[in-house]
Amino acid sequence: MAEPNPPVRVLVADDQPLIRAGLRGVLESQPDISVVGEAADGAEAVTAARAGGVDVVLMDLRMPGVDGIEATRQLTADPGDSPGVAVLVLTTFEGEHDVLAAVAAGARGYLGKDADPESLLDAVRVVARGQTLLSPRAMAALSAGVTPPAPPATSPSALDSLTEREREVALLVAQGLTNDQIARRLVISPFTAKTHVNRAMSKIGARDRAGLVVAVHAAGG
Repeated sequence: MAEPNPPVRVLVADDQPLIRAGLRGVLESQPDISVVGEAADGAEAVTAARAGGVDVVLMDLRMPGVDGIEATRQLTADPGDSPGVAVLVLTTFEGEHDVLAAVAAGARGYLGKDADPESLLDAVRVVARGQTLLSPRAMAALSAGVTPPAPPATSPSALDSLTEREREVALLVAQGLTNDQIARRLVISPFTAKTHVNRAMSKIGARDRAGLVVAVHAAGG
């Protein structure tokens, strides 16, 4: 019999004790997720994550001292200091500035605090696997915003490398649509939609959906 996968180890960073307690309860209700620590500010989160034994940092943005953006930047600036750690932002702020800043800082996920428990649990699992997940509102804010610092290399003709269907899918991603929504819009399967998204990211040089959105807008799409 195969050994079960070890649980995803989560560090909860939020300056509100009641919120940390609530998040701990939701996360630890699942056998495949374990809360290994808490932090009341960004500095504590960075120190705890760099100490090891953390897969995902559930990061609030507005915290005293070192905020969530700076903490995310510190954790992702040198992967050698915090290997394998993914940052999932959980915040009440989903405007353009905050989303762009978090993505530019290296956050792998972005979720609003009004998300339901299942969405939170799914997001933790997704970012732990090395994938990116942005809430629909965060994706829409990203698509409407300006290009963040150091975007993926692109040019006005970058989309020309895509097939007609890949370009169509990339533009829908830039509008904030999920793979399931794209599949319904184009009358294709979710798997086919995902395949087109992955091919578009590969051709453009985007490492995730957020990067694809930035590249599309930088190319004037």
